[in-house]
Amino acid sequence: MSRTALLLLADGRFPAGGYAHSGGVEAAVAHGAVHDPDSLEVFCRGRLHTTGLTAAGLAAAAAAGHDPLLLDDAADARTSAPALRTVARRLGRQMMRAARATFPSAELERLSSARPQGAHQPIVLGLATRAAGLTPVDSACAAAYESIGGPATAAVRLLSLDPLHVSGLLARLGREADGVAEAAADAAARAMTEGVDVLPSASSPLLDITAEQHAAWTVRLFAS
Repeated sequence: MSRTALLLLADGRFPAGGYAHSGGVEAAVAHGAVHDPDSLEVFCRGRLHTTGLTAAGLAAAAAAGHDPLLLDDAADARTSAPALRTVARRLGRQMMRAARATFPSAELERLSSARPQGAHQPIVLGLATRAAGLTPVDSACAAAYESIGGPATAAVRLLSLDPLHVSGLLARLGREADGVAEAAADAAARAMTEGVDVLPSASSPLLDITAEQHAAWTVRLFAS
Protein backbone atom coordinates (compact mmCIF):
# COMPACT_ATOMS: atom_id res chain seq x y z
CA MET A 1 0.00 0.00 0.00
CA SER A 2 1.36 3.41 -0.96
CA ARG A 3 0.26 6.49 0.94
CA THR A 4 1.61 8.46 -1.99
CA ALA A 5 -1.29 7.04 -4.02
CA LEU A 6 -3.74 8.63 -1.59
CA LEU A 7 -1.99 11.98 -1.91
CA LEU A 8 -2.14 11.68 -5.68
CA LEU A 9 -5.87 10.91 -5.73
CA ALA A 10 -6.65 13.76 -3.33
CA ASP A 11 -4.47 16.24 -5.21
CA GLY A 12 -6.45 18.88 -7.09
CA ARG A 13 -3.91 18.57 -9.90
CA PHE A 14 -4.86 14.92 -10.52
CA PRO A 15 -6.45 15.11 -14.00
CA ALA A 16 -9.93 14.06 -12.96
CA GLY A 17 -11.71 17.31 -13.79
CA GLY A 18 -12.49 18.50 -10.28
CA TYR A 19 -10.72 21.83 -10.79
CA ALA A 20 -13.52 22.91 -13.16
CA HIS A 21 -16.22 22.48 -10.48
CA SER A 22 -16.97 24.63 -7.45
CA GLY A 23 -19.02 22.17 -5.39
CA GLY A 24 -21.88 24.65 -5.20
CA VAL A 25 -19.88 27.55 -3.83
CA GLU A 26 -20.18 29.67 -7.00
CA ALA A 27 -23.95 29.80 -6.56
CA ALA A 28 -23.53 30.40 -2.82
CA VAL A 29 -21.25 33.37 -3.57
CA ALA A 30 -23.76 34.75 -6.06
CA HIS A 31 -26.53 34.54 -3.45
CA GLY A 32 -24.36 36.18 -0.79
CA ALA A 33 -24.30 33.13 1.46
CA VAL A 34 -20.52 32.87 1.12
CA HIS A 35 -18.64 36.17 1.20
CA ASP A 36 -15.66 35.79 3.52
CA PRO A 37 -13.56 33.06 5.22
CA ASP A 38 -16.03 32.62 8.09
CA SER A 39 -19.03 32.07 5.83
CA LEU A 40 -16.92 29.79 3.63
CA GLU A 41 -16.09 27.69 6.68
CA VAL A 42 -19.78 27.36 7.52
CA PHE A 43 -20.52 26.32 3.93
CA CYS A 44 -17.72 23.75 3.86
CA ARG A 45 -18.68 22.27 7.21
CA GLY A 46 -22.28 21.85 6.09
CA ARG A 47 -21.19 20.24 2.83
CA LEU A 48 -18.79 17.91 4.63
CA HIS A 49 -21.47 16.51 6.94
CA THR A 50 -24.12 16.08 4.21
CA THR A 51 -23.05 15.40 0.64
CA GLY A 52 -19.48 14.78 1.77
CA LEU A 53 -20.55 12.05 4.18
CA THR A 54 -22.74 10.44 1.54
CA ALA A 55 -19.96 10.47 -1.07
CA ALA A 56 -17.47 9.11 1.46
CA GLY A 57 -19.75 6.18 2.27
CA LEU A 58 -20.17 5.27 -1.38
CA ALA A 59 -16.43 5.55 -2.05
CA ALA A 60 -15.58 3.43 0.99
CA ALA A 61 -18.09 0.74 -0.02
CA ALA A 62 -16.58 0.56 -3.52
CA ALA A 63 -13.11 0.32 -2.03
CA ALA A 64 -14.33 -2.48 0.26
CA GLY A 65 -15.42 -4.57 -2.72
CA HIS A 66 -19.17 -3.95 -2.80
CA ASP A 67 -20.85 -4.37 -6.20
CA PRO A 68 -20.13 -1.05 -7.97
CA LEU A 69 -23.27 -1.26 -10.12
CA LEU A 70 -25.46 -1.54 -7.04
CA LEU A 71 -23.55 1.35 -5.52
CA ASP A 72 -24.04 3.42 -8.66
CA ASP A 73 -27.79 2.86 -8.39
CA ALA A 74 -27.59 3.82 -4.71
CA ALA A 75 -25.74 7.00 -5.66
CA ASP A 76 -28.52 7.88 -8.12
CA ALA A 77 -31.10 7.41 -5.37
CA ARG A 78 -29.12 9.71 -3.08
CA THR A 79 -28.75 12.47 -5.68
CA SER A 80 -32.15 14.04 -6.15
CA ALA A 81 -31.16 17.00 -8.33
CA PRO A 82 -30.82 16.11 -12.04
CA ALA A 83 -28.04 18.68 -12.45
CA LEU A 84 -26.00 17.03 -9.71
CA ARG A 85 -26.54 13.55 -11.16
CA THR A 86 -25.22 14.83 -14.47
CA VAL A 87 -22.21 16.41 -12.77
CA ALA A 88 -21.48 13.27 -10.74
CA ARG A 89 -21.44 11.10 -13.85
CA ARG A 90 -19.38 13.60 -15.83
CA LEU A 91 -16.82 13.72 -13.05
CA GLY A 92 -16.97 9.93 -12.80
CA ARG A 93 -16.19 9.63 -16.49
CA GLN A 94 -13.21 11.97 -16.15
CA MET A 95 -12.02 10.19 -12.99
CA MET A 96 -12.31 6.87 -14.82
CA ARG A 97 -9.99 8.04 -17.61
CA ALA A 98 -7.38 9.18 -15.11
CA ALA A 99 -7.75 6.13 -12.87
CA ARG A 100 -7.47 3.60 -15.70
CA ALA A 101 -4.23 5.21 -16.81
CA THR A 102 -2.80 5.57 -13.31
CA PHE A 103 -4.06 2.50 -11.43
CA PRO A 104 -5.19 -0.06 -14.06
CA SER A 105 -7.51 -2.78 -12.76
CA ALA A 106 -10.03 -5.29 -14.06
CA GLU A 107 -12.71 -3.77 -11.81
CA LEU A 108 -12.26 -0.33 -13.33
CA GLU A 109 -12.45 -1.85 -16.81
CA ARG A 110 -15.68 -3.69 -15.99
CA LEU A 111 -17.32 -0.57 -14.58
CA SER A 112 -16.17 1.50 -17.55
CA SER A 113 -17.75 -1.03 -19.90
CA ALA A 114 -20.99 -1.23 -17.91
CA ARG A 115 -21.33 2.55 -17.53
CA PRO A 116 -19.87 4.06 -20.74
CA GLN A 117 -21.53 7.41 -19.99
CA GLY A 118 -19.89 7.51 -16.58
CA ALA A 119 -20.56 6.08 -13.15
CA HIS A 120 -20.95 8.37 -10.16
CA GLN A 121 -17.59 9.85 -9.21
CA PRO A 122 -17.39 8.42 -5.65
CA ILE A 123 -17.80 4.89 -7.00
CA VAL A 124 -14.93 5.37 -9.43
CA LEU A 125 -12.84 6.96 -6.69
CA GLY A 126 -13.46 3.93 -4.49
CA LEU A 127 -12.37 1.50 -7.20
CA ALA A 128 -9.30 3.64 -7.92
CA THR A 129 -8.22 3.55 -4.28
CA ARG A 130 -8.87 -0.20 -4.20
CA ALA A 131 -6.69 -0.64 -7.31
CA ALA A 132 -3.98 1.43 -5.62
CA GLY A 133 -3.96 -0.91 -2.61
CA LEU A 134 -5.55 1.61 -0.26
CA THR A 135 -8.20 0.95 2.38
CA PRO A 136 -11.89 1.91 2.54
CA VAL A 137 -11.14 4.56 5.15
CA ASP A 138 -8.47 5.99 2.84
CA SER A 139 -11.07 6.21 0.09
CA ALA A 140 -13.56 7.85 2.44
CA CYS A 141 -10.89 10.31 3.54
CA ALA A 142 -10.19 11.31 -0.06
CA ALA A 143 -13.91 11.83 -0.72
CA ALA A 144 -14.42 13.80 2.49
CA TYR A 145 -11.47 16.06 1.74
CA GLU A 146 -12.67 16.60 -1.82
CA SER A 147 -16.05 17.76 -0.51
CA ILE A 148 -14.41 20.73 1.22
CA GLY A 149 -11.18 21.20 -0.72
CA GLY A 150 -12.92 21.83 -4.03
CA PRO A 151 -15.26 24.57 -2.77
CA ALA A 152 -12.50 26.17 -0.71
CA THR A 153 -10.17 26.38 -3.71
CA ALA A 154 -12.96 27.74 -5.91
CA ALA A 155 -13.80 30.40 -3.33
CA VAL A 156 -10.23 31.68 -3.45
CA ARG A 157 -10.72 32.39 -7.15
CA LEU A 158 -14.26 33.73 -6.83
CA LEU A 159 -13.68 36.05 -3.88
CA SER A 160 -9.92 36.68 -4.08
CA LEU A 161 -9.56 35.28 -0.58
CA ASP A 162 -6.14 34.92 1.00
CA PRO A 163 -5.04 31.33 0.24
CA LEU A 164 -3.29 31.20 3.61
CA HIS A 165 -6.55 31.85 5.42
CA VAL A 166 -8.32 29.20 3.35
CA SER A 167 -5.57 26.67 4.10
CA GLY A 168 -6.10 27.36 7.78
CA LEU A 169 -9.82 26.80 7.32
CA LEU A 170 -9.19 23.38 5.78
CA ALA A 171 -6.80 22.51 8.59
CA ARG A 172 -9.44 23.39 11.19
CA LEU A 173 -11.91 21.09 9.45
CA GLY A 174 -9.41 18.25 9.30
CA ARG A 175 -10.49 16.49 12.48
CA GLU A 176 -14.14 16.64 11.40
CA ALA A 177 -13.21 15.27 7.98
CA ASP A 178 -11.41 12.37 9.67
CA GLY A 179 -14.51 11.66 11.72
CA VAL A 180 -16.70 11.70 8.61
CA ALA A 181 -14.31 9.30 6.87
CA GLU A 182 -14.33 6.88 9.80
CA ALA A 183 -18.13 6.93 10.05
CA ALA A 184 -18.40 6.35 6.30
CA ALA A 185 -15.96 3.43 6.40
CA ASP A 186 -17.86 1.86 9.31
CA ALA A 187 -21.10 2.09 7.32
CA ALA A 188 -19.37 0.60 4.28
CA ALA A 189 -18.24 -2.39 6.35
CA ARG A 190 -21.83 -2.95 7.51
CA ALA A 191 -23.11 -2.62 3.94
CA MET A 192 -21.20 -5.74 2.95
CA THR A 193 -23.65 -7.83 4.98
CA GLU A 194 -26.65 -5.51 5.49
CA GLY A 195 -26.94 -3.93 2.04
CA VAL A 196 -26.56 -0.45 0.62
CA ASP A 197 -29.45 0.99 2.61
CA VAL A 198 -27.15 1.35 5.63
CA LEU A 199 -24.83 3.70 3.73
CA PRO A 200 -25.15 7.41 4.62
CA SER A 201 -27.86 9.27 2.74
CA ALA A 202 -27.48 12.77 4.16
CA SER A 203 -28.56 15.51 1.77
CA SER A 204 -28.52 19.28 1.41
CA PRO A 205 -31.74 20.52 -0.23
CA LEU A 206 -30.39 24.05 -0.63
CA LEU A 207 -27.40 22.73 -2.60
CA ASP A 208 -29.84 20.78 -4.78
CA ILE A 209 -31.87 23.91 -5.51
CA THR A 210 -28.89 26.15 -6.23
CA ALA A 211 -27.31 23.45 -8.41
CA GLU A 212 -30.36 23.54 -10.67
CA GLN A 213 -30.23 27.34 -10.76
CA HIS A 214 -26.51 27.33 -11.53
CA ALA A 215 -26.98 24.87 -14.40
CA ALA A 216 -29.30 27.39 -16.09
CA TRP A 217 -26.83 30.29 -15.95
CA THR A 218 -25.57 31.42 -19.33
CA VAL A 219 -22.33 32.83 -17.86
CA ARG A 220 -20.42 31.08 -15.10
CA LEU A 221 -16.82 30.44 -14.11
CA PHE A 222 -17.31 26.83 -12.97
CA ALA A 223 -19.18 23.90 -14.50
CA SER A 224 -21.08 23.31 -11.24
